[in-house]
Amino acid sequence: MLILKNVDIFYSRVHAVRRVSLHVNQGEIVALIGGNGAGKTTLLTTISGLLRSSGGSLHFDGQDITRLRPEHIVAAGISQVPERRLVFKPMSVEDNLLLGAYQRRGLKMRNQIQQEIRQVYEMFPVLGQRRKQSAGTLSGGEQQMLAIGRALMAKPRMLLLDEPGMGLAPALSQMIFRHVVELRDAFGLTVLLVEQNAKCALRIANRGYVMETGRIILQGSSEELQLNRDVQRAYLGREVEQQ
Repeated sequence: MLILKNVDIFYSRVHAVRRVSLHVNQGEIVALIGGNGAGKTTLLTTISGLLRSSGGSLHFDGQDITRLRPEHIVAAGISQVPERRLVFKPMSVEDNLLLGAYQRRGLKMRNQIQQEIRQVYEMFPVLGQRRKQSAGTLSGGEQQMLAIGRALMAKPRMLLLDEPGMGLAPALSQMIFRHVVELRDAFGLTVLLVEQNAKCALRIANRGYVMETGRIILQGSSEELQLNRDVQRAYLGREVEQQ
């Protein structure tokens, strides 16, 4: 569904991402793991069209999206849940969800959009209970649910999730990851997941890529990466005995 080939990205003169190639098949959860500054968020932001690549190509479902504007990429079927949620805090929970459907606005869509908001409330009941509250009054976990719900309102076929567990208590983080699996299983969504908590990410992913200093250095099934000694040392918090 998503194919990146030899993608280069610069911030001013800084070569942030270097000839990255990866792919995500339809219906997969693919984890992109690595430390701070590895280029993970930069890559997601480029897929979303908010940054432009300096080289290489990006294709989504057979369409070249390398030079598309962000709104056209959303219309093509990709929604991003940004790092640190970035909900519109002064606005109500429900208005945040309505903004997620901005490109689908119009009288003909009104009933369908309202039905989809109810579906978000079924998935995240606490949002329904607080639908008239300003988003800034929600806890971190609730804001993450809202950010995911807002992305779903665009009717995506692929979700780009950037650090969904950041700043959350372990129990809340686990709950968010369970919802990611539910989105894949119940709605057929394809997910590219950026996450520093490699253990949680690889637990739910089909495959994974490891990124360091702007490059992909390892790739494989989630099982293969969990068993890789270098990944265990660097990302899974395990001491590996020398043979």
